[in-house]
Amino acid sequence: LCDFQKRQVIGVVVGLGERETDPERPLKPVRAVVDGRPVVPKELLDFLLEVARYYYAPVGEVLRMALPALERGDVERLEEQGELEGLGALNRTKRVGEAREVVVVPTDQVEVPGTLRGQARELLALVRGTGAQPVTRLEERFKNARSASKKLETLGLVRLERRARAIAPLFSEPTERDVPPALTPAQAEATEKVAASIRGEGEDRSFLLFGVTGSGKTEVYLRAIEACLARERGALVMVPEIALTPQLVGRFRARFGDDLAVVHSALSDKARHAMHKRLLAGEVRVAIGARSALFAPVPSLGLVIVDEEHDGSFKQEEGVRYHARDMAILRAHRAGATLVVGSATPSLESFELCKKGKMTLLRLPDRASRAATLPKVEIIDLKRFKAGPTGDPLLSLPLHRALEATLAKREQAILFLYRRGHSPAVVCMSCGVVQTCKACSVSLTYHRGRALRDDDKPGGGRVCCHYCGYDDYVPDRCEECRAPELALEGLGTEKLELTLAEAFPEARIGRLDRDVAQGGKSEKILAKMRSGEIDILVGTQMVTKGHDYPNVTLVGVVNADAALSMPDFRAGERAFQLLVQVAGRAGRHELPGRVLIQTRNPEHPAIVIAARHDVEAFLASELKDRREVHYPPFSRLALLRIDAIDREVGQKAAGDLARACHASAPARAGKVDVLGPAPAPLARLRARYRFRVLLRATERTALRACLAAIEPRLREVDRRVRALIDVDPVSMM
Repeated sequence: LCDFQKRQVIGVVVGLGERETDPERPLKPVRAVVDGRPVVPKELLDFLLEVARYYYAPVGEVLRMALPALERGDVERLEEQGELEGLGALNRTKRVGEAREVVVVPTDQVEVPGTLRGQARELLALVRGTGAQPVTRLEERFKNARSASKKLETLGLVRLERRARAIAPLFSEPTERDVPPALTPAQAEATEKVAASIRGEGEDRSFLLFGVTGSGKTEVYLRAIEACLARERGALVMVPEIALTPQLVGRFRARFGDDLAVVHSALSDKARHAMHKRLLAGEVRVAIGARSALFAPVPSLGLVIVDEEHDGSFKQEEGVRYHARDMAILRAHRAGATLVVGSATPSLESFELCKKGKMTLLRLPDRASRAATLPKVEIIDLKRFKAGPTGDPLLSLPLHRALEATLAKREQAILFLYRRGHSPAVVCMSCGVVQTCKACSVSLTYHRGRALRDDDKPGGGRVCCHYCGYDDYVPDRCEECRAPELALEGLGTEKLELTLAEAFPEARIGRLDRDVAQGGKSEKILAKMRSGEIDILVGTQMVTKGHDYPNVTLVGVVNADAALSMPDFRAGERAFQLLVQVAGRAGRHELPGRVLIQTRNPEHPAIVIAARHDVEAFLASELKDRREVHYPPFSRLALLRIDAIDREVGQKAAGDLARACHASAPARAGKVDVLGPAPAPLARLRARYRFRVLLRATERTALRACLAAIEPRLREVDRRVRALIDVDPVSMM
């Protein structure tokens, strides 16, 4: 605890020096030690410092992102000792409760008295089947959970322990322990190779688990973790979006019970701090979560798993712009842990690492269910096929008929569309101008269901910007020519849902996109899909995320062209991955699957190869193209992102930085290409004009030498300008 500009702030000791580095700026005395125990293991602290160095991020930002909030008990102890004047003096410090609870833990006593009856017997069976359970959670099932638990404790069948609360409400339902299924030969081979690595046998430590959709990659992960726990080491599992994968979390909970920490954005500060403490204490040895799980203090880390490693959401686009997959590789290497990254559509970067021998490729070529085969894929050329009965050109006659046949058989369908909202554009019928956001260079999207007042028009909806959040009434007149004739054009998930409800009035239609998935609602929607309460699920990329529904036999890609039109060299790769992933939701069990891809570009390689399920052919073709244009994985990129409220100020700063890059030694030696400055594809965002300078190099050392040369210049730019370095950028927007 130190004084800083008339405030008291909490700092984290990351190292010790022999003397003051700047005599003119003497160090401030430490007023108190908040926590005498290390809040982060040395191995993890060293890793966090490496993250800061690699991404040119302030160490404080990385620590604030990775560490839990200060515990209330620590602060109150300082207050009692007179070392802290009051909580109000703390800057950026949150009060976090101790969060302890009573947990019912089954003992090793086998014999159960014959006189044990009712809720006590049922509660005992539950905790023996699922592992230790908090009393508060048991009370949701058993009215007399507390008295029954005390009775079982008296009989020696359970013990009651006070533990730090580790699990937040999300995914907190008790789960029966599962029975591991028999492995396919390919699963068994992959499992043994990973287990051998965990045992320290052989040279292989990094693996790419390349398996078709439904091939059983998750079971390989589970067996690998079991092997890791058997060696008394911990495991870290990362998934793209934890809230969209309740089935996956359920399987991990069923296998590992309370030895599992679920890390997600819904965790309160209290629960996050409690989970951090339990991991540090070794009470929990397996952590699963999205990006932020990367920083979990897993004890004796022996295994790191990254599921769906190709997914772009592993890259953080705000604050510290780290890539969780890449940093997971680094953390596994530093810890001497085995690494497994898995996907049905591997990233080009991971696949190329396998070709170079830096990763070992493990294949799962067939679906795990013996009756399941990959679905039949049909390409629907929208230039040739007429609209179906709805009249909407994006609901072709073949797709309409396929939906009719699916519903007639009482099976389920998933329709995937890139755009949420009702209509992606509000267009003037007089001058043709698309109404755009006042703060961003993007069109406004009409949302019919976003009514704020009864007199909202038309239909009680609003127009909003999906980038800055601006939202307002639908304009009465064109902002360009003032003509009153405005039309809603295009198709979003909201309009598709309404159109399907009119076309199939007996069908139960569900929708899954960001507009309806707030506050944990996505889990409820997915639960309805699993229970058969939804016949047709409409959604954005959220419906592509690893869902496994035995009754889904039809998948429709409403407009495959939307992803292909993005101004990004990765557009084809992303479109291909989405198509293969969403197609993989169909026919995963006994019922055969069918996929319809609608497009006006039926000969595009990404679409044609996706229809053949030939992932390796696409990877080979895309790698060839990338090599020719010298883009990743055959080069290293860094993007200088510059923005300012004043266009000319931002443009000048971008030009100055580009000239500084050209003047650096690596650029002069021809080892670094400097591309730009240029306006960003999304030229204006949140009322700020955006520019970029792209740096490209074959060798990472040359790129970092260039960045080191210009980093001081970033701190010297005009104060009206924001400039940052984005290392290994994923979005070029």
